[in-house]
Amino acid sequence: MRVLIVEDEPNLGQQLKNTLEGAGYAIDLATDGEEGHFLGSTENYDAVVLDLGLPEIDGLTVLDRWRKEGKVMPVLVLTARDSWSDKVAGLDAGADDYVAKPFQSEELIARLRALIRRASGNASSELIAGDVRLDTRSGKVTLAGEPVKLTAQEYKLLSYLLHHKGKVVSRTELIEHIYDQDFDRDSNTIEVFVTRIRKKLGQDVITTIRGLGYSLEEPNG
Repeated sequence: MRVLIVEDEPNLGQQLKNTLEGAGYAIDLATDGEEGHFLGSTENYDAVVLDLGLPEIDGLTVLDRWRKEGKVMPVLVLTARDSWSDKVAGLDAGADDYVAKPFQSEELIARLRALIRRASGNASSELIAGDVRLDTRSGKVTLAGEPVKLTAQEYKLLSYLLHHKGKVVSRTELIEHIYDQDFDRDSNTIEVFVTRIRKKLGQDVITTIRGLGYSLEEPNG
């Protein structure tokens, strides 16, 4: 899952980036509203963490512009601790949730996970396809109840396909959503990761749709 952080305070921005990367997300970091608006308008993100007090363009304006441009990715706004008006204004501008500063990293990650799940139509924290289970809280994957060890990139790819179960996902879409902005998008590593996942979870877990991409569906579904 690929997340955009828009935060002008250098230490907090880097802390958020490190924390979310540690939780398995691909992260792009913008340090002002203008850069944040540009990235959110031109790149594909599964969610955005948006500070409201930004230089160049304030966070509410950035959010309002995205929504008017038809951008529907979930947005989690960061607000001042006691500023209820910021919370109301953020939600009215199109935010999906908010976290007040200072916050616990665990709360922010949990809220982000929930936003991404809901945006893809998944209510439960467990993503299931047949005997394959992925727990988004713990990051654990099991096959018929037995734990399966995946690399970070294998996990990201499987997680994205499970979040979009039953849909055909192109190779380009996978690259856009599991890697950050600086990744070499001409790489053929998606095919390598799919092959590795099949070896660990079964050849039929991911279906190749020739010329279109990949699909993960319920067995016999």
